Amino acid sequence: MQLRSTVKEKKEMTKERVSWETYFMNIAKEVSTRSTCDRKHVGAVIVRDKTLLSTGYNGSIKGLPHCNEAGCEMVDGHCIRTSHAEANAIVQAAKNGVKIDGSEIYVTASPCYNCFKLIANSGIKIIFYKEFYRDQRIKERAKEVGIKLVSLEG
Repeated sequence: MQLRSTVKEKKEMTKERVSWETYFMNIAKEVSTRSTCDRKHVGAVIVRDKTLLSTGYNGSIKGLPHCNEAGCEMVDGHCIRTSHAEANAIVQAAKNGVKIDGSEIYVTASPCYNCFKLIANSGIKIIFYKEFYRDQRIKERAKEVGIKLVSLEG
């Protein structure tokens, strides 16, 4: 049994190492696989100092039927049966007594305006997103309140 890696093996491992941004977005993508609304699977991960604090995905109110069981509940072109991934990540942190002030959030799709307001009021300072989704207002509001929006598209 060999206990030590060779220098060559270490260099090969280093080449494959992903950035922190990719690492946390990959986790958010995996979290999105728990989503129960077939209209869009979204995952969110809240991080501070390279430490994962909370996760969330879009899903129904705890104890109620999910979209994939009961169908979507549509109002003005939006499914309102589910809570959004960002909101669920913030709620999970609060429920478990985890401070998220000064943290970052990684989301597979940029937040809607309501989720952006929750993110801003919770003290999250940076939003990383994989896909820009619908709401242009968040770009202007982010500048106004000093939240950094970072696209990881592409």
